[in-house]
Amino acid sequence: MATEQDAPLPQDAPLPQDAPLPQDAPLPQDAPPQIDTERDTLLAELERKLDLRFRDRHLLNLALQHGSFGHEGRGGRRESYERLELLGDAVLNLVVCDHLYHRYPDAPEGELAKLRARIVSEPWLARIGQALDLGRYIRLGKGEEKAGGRARPALLADVLEAVLGAIYVDAGFGVSHAVSTKWFQETFEDLELPSDDYKSSLQELLQERERRLPRYRIRDEVGPDHAKVFVATVDAGGRTLGEGRGQSKKQAEQAAAQAALEFLQRRPARPPQRARPPAPHQGGTHRRKRPPFRPRQGPGSPPGPGHPEHSPR
Repeated sequence: MATEQDAPLPQDAPLPQDAPLPQDAPLPQDAPPQIDTERDTLLAELERKLDLRFRDRHLLNLALQHGSFGHEGRGGRRESYERLELLGDAVLNLVVCDHLYHRYPDAPEGELAKLRARIVSEPWLARIGQALDLGRYIRLGKGEEKAGGRARPALLADVLEAVLGAIYVDAGFGVSHAVSTKWFQETFEDLELPSDDYKSSLQELLQERERRLPRYRIRDEVGPDHAKVFVATVDAGGRTLGEGRGQSKKQAEQAAAQAALEFLQRRPARPPQRARPPAPHQGGTHRRKRPPFRPRQGPGSPPGPGHPEHSPR
């Protein structure tokens, strides 16, 4: 005798949540595409470079999928990284602003905005994307592949922001903050406010005074590798104007430029050289007119014009 549990369910009755789907059952409409073994291996390789592991690896896969790849969603929507890119751009701007706000507590809003725009820009993002070799993992259509899309800086910058957006969705702001700060660590160390850019100030001063450009040279490196100090000098017109030290080459050059500015400010500015007036032409500005040519009158020759005996025919 069949029990109530053994009785077949009606066709339109929903399955229990813990019931396994039949092997031939279609996937739900909102289910992400399946990741094959080869693709999964590539994603795991990128995770190691990012130094994290996604709970939902489909997010990372979507962050690397260009619109030209042509995956058509079941709802008629073409899936790509664009939504994650929008989110990642907002996360990155917040991370950079947070860092600048705490590093420069007295800087005005205008200078912080300039620094943020310099960092969150295509060249910097593309450089990080190249360091991660993101082009290797992007899914592209055939046309974009032939056009060299994997190496395009704009595409690498977009995908990097999409990956950050995927990290934010998967793990939250804390992890995305740590990852992006690691990406920009070297950039943050070399940052300088526009008002502290001594190299630009020195170049403007030298061009104004002497019409010369400064030249920088790393003269020495002292200390152990983990605490190395660089020594830089700045020259102009064959003379050394300043010397500086720093934990990076850029910091040493800025210190040398600052020393050069202090040195030049103690010296009076050279008076601008006046252009010499052109030398006057010998004989004055007006040349004497030559007398008209008159042929010599030889013996027996008829008198010429102007002669008292000359009479026109």
